[in-house]
Amino acid sequence: MQRPRRYIVEAALLPEIFLKVSDAKEYLQTGAAQSVAEAAAMAGVSRSAFYKYRDAITPFRDMRRDQVVNMSILTRDQPGALSAVLAIFAASGANILTINQSIPANGVGVVTLSVNPGSDSFSLDALQAGLESLPVVIRTELISGF
Repeated sequence: MQRPRRYIVEAALLPEIFLKVSDAKEYLQTGAAQSVAEAAAMAGVSRSAFYKYRDAITPFRDMRRDQVVNMSILTRDQPGALSAVLAIFAASGANILTINQSIPANGVGVVTLSVNPGSDSFSLDALQAGLESLPVVIRTELISGF
């Protein structure tokens, strides 16, 4: 059996059916639709067209969009410390995937976060500078990511 050939094509050049099937797949993945019949109806395609083309169309994902940055932040044990840290992440436009906060010991806590940068305007340097400007942050450390 010959391997299928793949192409990256501008969406505007694709036949409308492929875009509608892609929309239907997204409705199913996000939970906006509970069944194939519902997703197909929402997208404006027949169920048979959905089944015919569902494996033939997959949206291209920007590699940067799917990248994960892991960071460790040493904080002072003060009320609102985590809230202040999370506000900086929210302002950066990053999507927080996981948060792990240790129980503070000797007046110091550790927060470890995994985030998806979310957009091309995301700046790791600006994020770290924002975090380190907080009085509750002692130190930040990039564990992995860009």
